[in-house]
Amino acid sequence: MDLIKAVHNKGLVVDGAMSTALEKLGVNTQNNLWTAIALVNDLEKVYQVHWDYFQAGAQLTITNTYQANVQGFLKAGYSQQQAQQFIAQAVQIAKQARSDYEKKTGRHNFVAGTIGSYGAYLADGSEYRGDYHLTTQELLDFHLPRLQVILKQEPDCLAIETQPQLLETQTLLNWMQNNNSTLPIYVSFTLRDPQTLSDGTTLAQAVEVINQYPQVFAVGVNCIAPAWVLPAVQQIHLQTTKEIIVYPNSGSSYDPQSKTWQPLSEKIDFYSLAKTWYHAGAHLIGGCCTTGVKEIQAIAQAFEEL
Repeated sequence: MDLIKAVHNKGLVVDGAMSTALEKLGVNTQNNLWTAIALVNDLEKVYQVHWDYFQAGAQLTITNTYQANVQGFLKAGYSQQQAQQFIAQAVQIAKQARSDYEKKTGRHNFVAGTIGSYGAYLADGSEYRGDYHLTTQELLDFHLPRLQVILKQEPDCLAIETQPQLLETQTLLNWMQNNNSTLPIYVSFTLRDPQTLSDGTTLAQAVEVINQYPQVFAVGVNCIAPAWVLPAVQQIHLQTTKEIIVYPNSGSSYDPQSKTWQPLSEKIDFYSLAKTWYHAGAHLIGGCCTTGVKEIQAIAQAFEEL
């Protein structure tokens, strides 16, 4: 079964946070490369994260390329060739974990190659504000060096995720439409409130724009508080016939200075919430920052009972 058929059949359980899982494995992500630092000398731990999420029930795993951009590696002292190698390996290791898991279990899962926003490269929390202003060409100059490497590794789909502003998303979609119009794409935004993108664009307006791109099979939100998911899904459902994807964080707040998430005393019931979100129209559900194996297990259990 291919990705689109699997999504239309019942939907997919998406994996959880790469950062939280790597930190539990001993990787120090408190730097400007964030999780991408693991691509330099901790590839086996990246593999372990993908494997653990597959075991937890994830059917779609996201590559460790969200903050793995060429410019970030150059700034950290690596060469262009090294940067491209790190990015390629991130996709290769996810696909290897997927293949090994299928050989062991017979279950075929999927790999999404992820493109984080320019705001992620700034490493100051801008992906939750969208308050940077680049031209279309400047955005392409930033994104293409990574995007083209990811595409050569042939992931099952492209994830344009954690996007705070509509212009940046459109720029990527327009390029893909003109240069690689067959690869499935999902788009996922960050929000300032349940009805508004981080840059102030209404969610309704953003979804209407995304509707114009046939290769986008799903649109949704990620790394937002769980309490915002249902109203966002309800709004998106009014605007589109595309599939809806959601993978919130645990409701914690991010400190861009320390590059850490603040502890959260409240426990989120992802099992019950996944059922609620699914019935509201979100058929691709996972977790983002501060979520892990337990949350994905809960979501997978909910999917099994649907």
